[in-house]
Amino acid sequence: MQGAFAEHVRALEKSGARTRLVRTREDLEGLDGIVLPGGESTTMTMLMERAGLLEPLREAIAGGLATFATCAGMIVLARDVVDGMADQRGLGLLDVAVRRNGYGRQVDSFEAELDVTGLGGKPFPGVFIRSPLVESAGSTEVMARLDGHAVAVRQGRIVALCFHPELTGDLRLHREFVKLAAS
Repeated sequence: MQGAFAEHVRALEKSGARTRLVRTREDLEGLDGIVLPGGESTTMTMLMERAGLLEPLREAIAGGLATFATCAGMIVLARDVVDGMADQRGLGLLDVAVRRNGYGRQVDSFEAELDVTGLGGKPFPGVFIRSPLVESAGSTEVMARLDGHAVAVRQGRIVALCFHPELTGDLRLHREFVKLAAS
């Protein structure tokens, strides 16, 4: 509906997945996995709500739909948005508390080498653009940290990242998500 979905489509297809865009409740049927991309979290949830997709999506993810969330997608999934707008609704399915734009504004964007659990080999190039800051990771498995803060977490079939793997040429995280969705 909004966000960096085209870049995720390209990365997923290069990783061997078949993709389709989800814009309606009916589009959720038969999916093995879903990506909640970066973008603007408030706009994303408002559009999902208007399309009647927020509750069916919550039910699908709670029911085990493999989910890959990046940046704003993590905010949409979070149980608590510390500095969210008073009327901001999200899915509340990921046991994290996040601060929107916790790493700063657009001009504060940066890249960092991350050691991500399960990827082995070389560090992953994390691209941080107005990224959320995880203030507490609750019962999630922390897969990567930066300056002591979780930047990649997993909770069951949900993987959520503060950064944008779709903006790199490194397909390892997308390939791991394709495997998770197929399992």
